[in-house]
Amino acid sequence: MANKTRKVLQPQYMKKFHCIGADCEETCCGGWRIVIDKNTFQKYRECPDKDLRKQLKQHVTRIRTDADDTNYAKIKLNPDDGSCPLLDGDKLCSLQRKFGEEFLSLTCTAYPRLTNIVNGVSEKALTVSCPEAARIVLLNPEVMSFDETEEDASVRNTNGKIMETDDFKLAHTGLRYFWELRIFVISLLQNRAYKLWQRMVILGLFCRNLDQLISEGKVPAIPKLIGTYLDHLDSGVFRDELNTIPNEFTIQMKLMKEVADQRIFSGGVNLRYYECFAEFLEGIQYISESKVEDIGKNYVEAYEKYYRPFMETREYIMENYLVNDVFSNLFPFKGGKQVFDNYVMFVVNYSMIKLLLIGMAGLHKEKFNTDHVIKLIQSFAKVISHDENFLKGVIELLKENNFNTMPYMAILLKS
Repeated sequence: MANKTRKVLQPQYMKKFHCIGADCEETCCGGWRIVIDKNTFQKYRECPDKDLRKQLKQHVTRIRTDADDTNYAKIKLNPDDGSCPLLDGDKLCSLQRKFGEEFLSLTCTAYPRLTNIVNGVSEKALTVSCPEAARIVLLNPEVMSFDETEEDASVRNTNGKIMETDDFKLAHTGLRYFWELRIFVISLLQNRAYKLWQRMVILGLFCRNLDQLISEGKVPAIPKLIGTYLDHLDSGVFRDELNTIPNEFTIQMKLMKEVADQRIFSGGVNLRYYECFAEFLEGIQYISESKVEDIGKNYVEAYEKYYRPFMETREYIMENYLVNDVFSNLFPFKGGKQVFDNYVMFVVNYSMIKLLLIGMAGLHKEKFNTDHVIKLIQSFAKVISHDENFLKGVIELLKENNFNTMPYMAILLKS
């Protein structure tokens, strides 16, 4: 009898990934929140090994807020170094060593693979919080493309979200046009006739209009909105409006430094990210005694002399980052209830990465290279992108200061 299979949609890069084990510069087993699915939690409560069962009861606790079957419990990490308490003396997983991979949670089994289920199809991607995954995802200069394939239905890897856009209950919501919107967003972000910051601004204008249609109950007008934007992209209508956006590097630097500070001083910072942040500060000579004007001047100099010349021929790195994020996080519908809120978070992540890389480029100067970029994006993803509480706090910070507007997003993006 043939094994049952299921459909899979994934970027072509998935074929290239394999864990490099001890050669990796990071560890998967620490430095962030490790969640446990419900089935694994129940399995741990019945662990046949008495000593391990005692450890599991001590270190694995229920999640009491916003829990679901995937995010049902969490592992309490060692307070001294943030490592998983279930690692043995050889820094290997004691559970896997004793019982095999089948005893691991979905998160630990699948990482760095992320799988969402959309209309019954498994959608697989890699998260760039893994160094090797980051290299594979980001460093391909070709436009990211996707494959339809199949896998054995017994594979345990559903560690993301489940979305049914064909549900008749969603007929009057934006999710009705999820696929049309996804295709438009990805094609826009890969439209190399425009600079990447311009694509991001156009996306913001689109998300603002999309939110308006949804709030006014005009969901059937979404395909027409998409068509209008496609026509305008082809005709170049947006270019005049894009040229009116001012360069405000000092404002970019001040806001994003404040956002980054929130995470740096909230505890539990990954060492690799801390090293990158320190390099950013040194690169723009950011010290407490410095005047804002002087820091802004250093920031602009680092951008003009080192970051821009490097990135002009490597804009595909950030393009790949954004497209991968759109696909794996079901943009624009994952996160806040408002599409524009999700766009704001999208911009903040991009802008923080750019800010930090500019400072790092200012430090390393002509020696600034893709190794620095991968280190920053990987550690940023591990520290920032996997921290839902921090991301919610950023949105609140922006709203409190009235920064969550399209004009302000455009200033953050302009470069």
